[in-house]
Amino acid sequence: MGDIRPATREDARAAAPHGRRAVVAALMLSMALAALDSTVVSTAVPQIVGDLGGFSVFSWLFSGYLLAVTVTLPVYGKLSDTFGRKPVLVAGAALFLLGSLLCALAWNMGALIAFRVVQGLGGGALQGTVQTLAADLYPLKERPKIQSKLSTVWAVSAVAGPGLGGILAAYADWRWIFLVNLPIGAVALWLIVRHLHEPRREPAPAAGSAPARARVDWAGALAVFACGGVLLIALVQGGVAWPWLSWPSLALFGTGLVLSGLVVAVERRAAAPIIPGWVWRRRTIAAVNLALGALGLLMVAPTVFLPTYAQSVLGLEPVTAGFVLSVWTLSWPLSAALSQHVYRRIGFRDTALLGIGAATLILFAFPFLPYPGAAWQPALLMLLLGAALGLFQLPLLVGVQSTVGWSERGTTTASVLFCRQTGQTIGASVFGAVANGVLAARLGGAGDLDSVTRALDAGTAPDATRHAIASAVHAVYLGAACAAALAFLVLLCVAPRRFPVLTE
Repeated sequence: MGDIRPATREDARAAAPHGRRAVVAALMLSMALAALDSTVVSTAVPQIVGDLGGFSVFSWLFSGYLLAVTVTLPVYGKLSDTFGRKPVLVAGAALFLLGSLLCALAWNMGALIAFRVVQGLGGGALQGTVQTLAADLYPLKERPKIQSKLSTVWAVSAVAGPGLGGILAAYADWRWIFLVNLPIGAVALWLIVRHLHEPRREPAPAAGSAPARARVDWAGALAVFACGGVLLIALVQGGVAWPWLSWPSLALFGTGLVLSGLVVAVERRAAAPIIPGWVWRRRTIAAVNLALGALGLLMVAPTVFLPTYAQSVLGLEPVTAGFVLSVWTLSWPLSAALSQHVYRRIGFRDTALLGIGAATLILFAFPFLPYPGAAWQPALLMLLLGAALGLFQLPLLVGVQSTVGWSERGTTTASVLFCRQTGQTIGASVFGAVANGVLAARLGGAGDLDSVTRALDAGTAPDATRHAIASAVHAVYLGAACAAALAFLVLLCVAPRRFPVLTE
């Protein structure tokens, strides 16, 4: 394959553990839990609020979990490179299960939000370490199979989450949303403890010196956590809880800027920084980080705004609207699994360029759909978009993991996932502002997307409002197309044509 260059490295991948299939089963269960809990709460909000109160802050059930997952990814990535994948994955799974149990026992909304953050602290370990360990267990030739399986599990679980949450809340109790995690997580944890065996690894010593002791940059971890938390809170709450130019937004962004400088200062002096400089100095990793950050940005358009479009503009029921979105879970994993036949011929970068180029055209096509149109039209675009993004994401993930050794793979994978998560957070804020701005212009400054869609549900809004919503979603899709075009340019101009893959 054109991307492979001769190279030698120690510990190319973790020794294959006994019962690798059992470990893969544990990884898939862990991935399913992390994906389910990002969406499962959404349809149970009425029951939760009716039981615990706290309607004004319920959005933090989602934001708190997302923030905790995102800001811990770099920390867990570095810890897995320092101490091994197994202890990080075991600790993360245990923390996730503890958070699930505490959520089920929550006595008010504040307690539930706090325990969701605990869940997210464990979920960050699950997301990053599962992806890293999958690359450790399989050589480059077999990696697309395991990564496509994980992609399938993630997509199906994320889409099934709202339905499962609604069923449990309606026919059992909302607390079962969290209790069902316990037996599934316990099985995954037992399989990891029982079947995953990693060789003992020591930090590389300096020339002529004794073996080095493992160091953890706790000051850097705290600084990264604080900086990421402040900036993500500013992005999540800006334009929602307070105006963008209000003093809370300015204070949070100012604090985040100061903390960013602190992170740079601390990491430059650290012996083993949480976010090492080589993550951004190496062209391949930097390009993949930026490209997958743009992927997170553009994914907001279909995942957040397409259901609103399907219900408010097309007049579909929630279940049918969910199907319009879920069709990309059919084409994405299939395209990802088949991508290996493409990148073995033309390389990782060019395969990703092919995928994101097609995605750009598909996203640009959405605003040209007829009004009000039929459900099969956006469903067809979603099917094509899933196929394009499968051809884009998996080659980049497999490719960038294959350019580093075992001792750098956790940090590299975590940086990629962190950029994608951050892109989603930025996308939700930016595209939310775009949609509300278009609505205000079309409706004479009245209302935002949430209030307008509630009026439509109540049957009190005229047809002009549906046109306004269609225009708002079209504008969001144009923004998503621009994000896809940016990813294309980044790969074309920054990424090397052939990834410097290490031989195994």
